[in-house]
Amino acid sequence: MSQQMKTSVKKLIQCASVLALSLASVAAQSPQASPAPPAGAATQQPNANPPADDQGLNTIRTTTNEVNVVFTVTDKHGRRITDMKQNDFRIVDDNKPPQEIRSFNAETNLPLQVGLLVDASNSVRDRFKFEQESAIEFLNQTVHPTKDIAFVVGFDVTPEVTQDFTDNTEALAHGVHELRPGGGTAMYDAVYFACRDKLLKAPKGTPVRRAIILLSDGEDNQSHVTREEAIEMAQRAEAIIYTISTNVSGTKGAGDKVLERIADATGGRAFFPFQIRDVANAFAEIQDELRSQYAVSYKPADFKADGHYRTIEIVANDRKSFRVRARRGYYAPAQ
Repeated sequence: MSQQMKTSVKKLIQCASVLALSLASVAAQSPQASPAPPAGAATQQPNANPPADDQGLNTIRTTTNEVNVVFTVTDKHGRRITDMKQNDFRIVDDNKPPQEIRSFNAETNLPLQVGLLVDASNSVRDRFKFEQESAIEFLNQTVHPTKDIAFVVGFDVTPEVTQDFTDNTEALAHGVHELRPGGGTAMYDAVYFACRDKLLKAPKGTPVRRAIILLSDGEDNQSHVTREEAIEMAQRAEAIIYTISTNVSGTKGAGDKVLERIADATGGRAFFPFQIRDVANAFAEIQDELRSQYAVSYKPADFKADGHYRTIEIVANDRKSFRVRARRGYYAPAQ
């Protein structure tokens, strides 16, 4: 090897040594990088869109096949009964007793998620102001800050959220005052919207009670969904619907029968305050009932995740003395 070549090799080795020392110094001063995942392994990313189960889109959690039902018990005079025990009732799910009762409680103070739906169409103008004030009083008495939340929707041909979910009763009152009557009536669309886009998307980390208070005359001439589709969405949202008729004729009409059907199918109750003073009484009755209900959780027998509708029947052993109001069924998840 020539002297010139030996000199070049020596310089190259010196440069390499300097470069190695520099790289080692930089690495020592930099935060240690996380090791790369093995080839072919999936990298865990934050899930911006929780799965449907987390959003409450199914009545049953597919991992546990657990059904949760809130119900009310009254005596033959209509008075609420709040001191009954699990053994006082019989539960039938899809014509069979449950495989297992997971829990049974007299839940008088569960957190509330409430939707107030007010018919703002031309057909209900007569006592609109009084109904607004009665609704505000109901929200003031029912929504407890830091525990309960509510929203306000007015509807004529389309539903309009005048106040989104909040525990601030002043904001809710403002939302009620923002309602303005006018236009046709799309009541089924409003119920469908409130259940699908509000209640189903509300957080439900702990047991809650979901309810809709629907003020309307029951007449619908603009909806894109049917009455039964609106009821189905309420059942998927596990929402109890209480209806307050705005019919002032003094006799029950076709719309009142619709309100009865919606309330009955979801475990709620229909009110017909023909006198204006009775509107406030209806709200007070609903407020009391929401705090005086039972909650049962059970595992169905022969459960299949096939998306089919399954019936629920809860009856008191002493059927002559006590009446149970609960939703009529639920939709199993589809795998």
